[in-house]
Amino acid sequence: MSPLCESYLTIDQLDQMEPFYPLHVVVCSECFLAQIPAYVPAENIFTEYAYFSSYSSSWVEHARRYSERMRAELRLGPESLVLELASNDGYLLQHFVNYGVPVLGIEPAVNVARAAETRGVPTLTEFFGTELAYRLAAEGRQADLITANNVLAQVPDLNDFVAGIKLVLKPSGVATVEFPHLKRLIEGNQFDTIYHEHFSYFSLLTAIRIFQAHGLTVFDVEELPTHGGSLRLYAGHVERVGRAIRGRVTELLARERAAGMEEMSYYSSFGRRVEDVKHSLLELLIAARREGRPVAGYGAPGKGNTLLNFCGIRTDLVTYTVDRNPYKQGRFLPGTHIPIHHPDRIAETRPDYVLILPWNLRSEIVDQLVYV
Repeated sequence: MSPLCESYLTIDQLDQMEPFYPLHVVVCSECFLAQIPAYVPAENIFTEYAYFSSYSSSWVEHARRYSERMRAELRLGPESLVLELASNDGYLLQHFVNYGVPVLGIEPAVNVARAAETRGVPTLTEFFGTELAYRLAAEGRQADLITANNVLAQVPDLNDFVAGIKLVLKPSGVATVEFPHLKRLIEGNQFDTIYHEHFSYFSLLTAIRIFQAHGLTVFDVEELPTHGGSLRLYAGHVERVGRAIRGRVTELLARERAAGMEEMSYYSSFGRRVEDVKHSLLELLIAARREGRPVAGYGAPGKGNTLLNFCGIRTDLVTYTVDRNPYKQGRFLPGTHIPIHHPDRIAETRPDYVLILPWNLRSEIVDQLVYV
């Protein structure tokens, strides 16, 4: 049982009832898509959102490199259109704006979309699906490039979302989609990336099936280090002649099959390994507590809330955490009620241990804490 991982609390909410929901992943024995049930409508989660992409310098740089490369490869210019689904605070589209390439962001979180607008990124505050895609296509706003980073997992209706991509993509257009790779999640025991905001978890095998069902061919794939190991898929219309499927697609599909990702036994041992991590972390924190060595957290990410709530960690073991996002500062983590401070708090209190919760940004955070 776990609370919604982005539902940060104000001090006035600490004594109020806090809803917890089951957090169990199920795997389809036919298509091998891993999902959790949608206990809460997406509108209740994403209309106001606490995650702002621009507070991660490495993620903004990742987006800059991508935009530079795609602009060159697709020869994007003033007559083109780049559409980003779940565009957040404009962290990516701002780079295309700087190149003079027209853009449009789709971002349902009103507070986050407002930050994108201040960066000069035109943004529609709506959920993306076939309804919006039909409207954009009717208005002549089909895209040369559609990008969707770390949103596919957060879509409760996958078929409607991918069908929308098909509708709003120009005949010669390219769609790229990034998401954490299920194979890396399982092999790396990255259970904290499972939370209610993520409805689905994908292998390349399952992603290709979904795109094929809606007339889109995945013709290339890249394996990325982001978020503990992600995939970037390149897709285009099935009807597009002359776009050969690259060798990286067939090679990764073969590796997934060889690993057993089309067998239920591949998934069955995951839960036991998760419990081993819980016990090891608790042993470390309890020993630090008994030795009088204070522990602070760094970051207030969704994954951190899964970890802390699953392990039953409260302020007796982790006194506080810090985050660069002003939206989170002064609030409390859901479930655990650990207070969130400005990163300067670590310099002020000098804890013996810092528990890095967004471990995918470990190098960036270690550089920030070099003074400790």
